[in-house]
Amino acid sequence: MRYHGAVIRPPSEASSLIVQVTYGCSNNTCDFCGTYLHKPFGVRPFEEVVDDVIGLPSGVRARVRRVFLADGDALVLSSRKMHDILDLLHRALPSLERVSSYANARNLLAKSVEELTGLRQNGLDLLYLGLESGDDQTLAGVHKGMTVAEQIEGCRRASAAGIELSVTAILGLAGITRSREHAKATGRALSAIDPAYIGILTLMLTPGTAMERRVTSRELVLPDSIGMLRELREIVAGLEVTDCLFRSNHASNYLPVGGRLPHDKHAMLAALDKVLLAPESVQLRPESWRLL
Repeated sequence: MRYHGAVIRPPSEASSLIVQVTYGCSNNTCDFCGTYLHKPFGVRPFEEVVDDVIGLPSGVRARVRRVFLADGDALVLSSRKMHDILDLLHRALPSLERVSSYANARNLLAKSVEELTGLRQNGLDLLYLGLESGDDQTLAGVHKGMTVAEQIEGCRRASAAGIELSVTAILGLAGITRSREHAKATGRALSAIDPAYIGILTLMLTPGTAMERRVTSRELVLPDSIGMLRELREIVAGLEVTDCLFRSNHASNYLPVGGRLPHDKHAMLAALDKVLLAPESVQLRPESWRLL
């Protein structure tokens, strides 16, 4: 399997076969993201994808149960190209059970519910989407390039098509100034999306990004670790979801919190309140241990 440049995947795809079908990210405007700073967006030739998948040893192909389509947003591809890829995977991988990909609202809004339903019926099961914030002012400030309403509508289309969603948000993204507004609005937006999975990350400064420059120049002042946990509590308190696995156990976070919502909401809030009332009673993840 050949890869062009650095290739990333969600933590939950650690055991998946990663198949690179695009390069970089079609959006690539977010101030906080340095993943594709030096990798221009492009579509990988389908013939190369075929060679990589068919070229795997037969024993490996027989064992593959999950595939993650890289890079940043494979769903930018047309429905026809996506179907070609899904058909290839199902032909070549007899034990395949799940195909997933990153996506953004622009990808989803470019396709009808009927198109997305067709992709779901052909094996596209799960999409990972970075909401980042439910606050439009925060999204505009980090140049996300999409509004909250657009993201909610894009997710609604995916859900209507039967595709599961894993949606992430980022603590600290609004700085101290709009910390509370960012957190409360994020809880509301996640509730409106009502995804199967929610993942919360904490902002990490990547060298060379606009976000790093803003923080270094003191244009943006970030919350400290306790301030980040206050945001996390606000988000959890505002969540009204149907049946969702919630996790803040990413390596960027100061404190892992998780559970099944709405069942575990009270316990999660109690755990956060305990820390916020007596921060010295809990060992938070040291700054040097935090990772992207």
